Amino acid sequence: MRINNYISASGFCSRREADALILGKRVKINGRYADLGSKVAEKDRVEVDGKRIETKKKHVYIVLNKPIGITCTTERHVKGNIVDFVGHKERIFPIGRLDKDSEGLIILTSDGSVVNEILRAENSHDKEYHVSVDKKITPEFLEKMASGVKIFNPVKERHEVTKPCKILAMGDKTFTIILSQGLNRQIRRMAEALGYHVISLKRTRIMHIKLGKLKPGQWRDLSPAEVGGLTKAKTNESFSN
Repeated sequence: MRINNYISASGFCSRREADALILGKRVKINGRYADLGSKVAEKDRVEVDGKRIETKKKHVYIVLNKPIGITCTTERHVKGNIVDFVGHKERIFPIGRLDKDSEGLIILTSDGSVVNEILRAENSHDKEYHVSVDKKITPEFLEKMASGVKIFNPVKERHEVTKPCKILAMGDKTFTIILSQGLNRQIRRMAEALGYHVISLKRTRIMHIKLGKLKPGQWRDLSPAEVGGLTKAKTNESFSN
C-alpha cells in the first residue's frame, strides 16, 4: 500500500494532507523518511512526528443460515455453540439470538461495540419469519396475532401484550410474520397462547439483510451496503426470537 493511502486508511488525515506530511519530512517508515512513492508492508512501522500510525482493523460482518440444533452462544464449552460451528479465524459474536430449535438468518461480527449497542437498544426494525403450526390457521388466529397477544414476560415477571405486527397466511398451516419486537421465544409463545404449537420457525430477514439462497449451515460476508445499513441502525435494533 502506498504511504499516503496507509496514513489515510488509519484515519489520521486525508491523502492530500498525508502528501504534505511526507513532503515536510514528518513521516518515517521503519525509522527512515518516506517519499511520496514509498510503499508500506504489513509489518512496517510508520510514524508521523514520532507517533506510530496503524491502519484501522477491518471488522468481520457475516450472515449465517443457522441450522436447527446450533446454540447462539459464545461459550465454547456448550456443545453445538455457534462460534465453533462457523469456525471463523476472527473472534466473532452473534448479534442477538435465534432459538436452538429454530433456523435461519443470524448476523455475527467481530465488532463488539456494534453488538453491545444493538443489544442495549430498543426494538424498532423488522424481522421476518416463516412459520408452520400444528393445525389449520383461522382468520381469528391471524387477527389476534396481528393485533397483539397477552403473554407472560419472565424478565419483568408480569403479563404483557405484544406489539402489533404484520402476518400473512401462506397455506393452511403456514404463515409469514414480521415483528418489530424481540421478546424471548416470542412467536412460539404467542402461538401457544392462542392454542397453537409451532412446528418450524425460520428467520428470513432482518431489516435490509435477507437470507437469500444460503442453505442451512452456509454463511457469507455482508456487502458494504449491508454493513453500512447495519451500523447506522445500531442504536435502534435488537435481534432475537
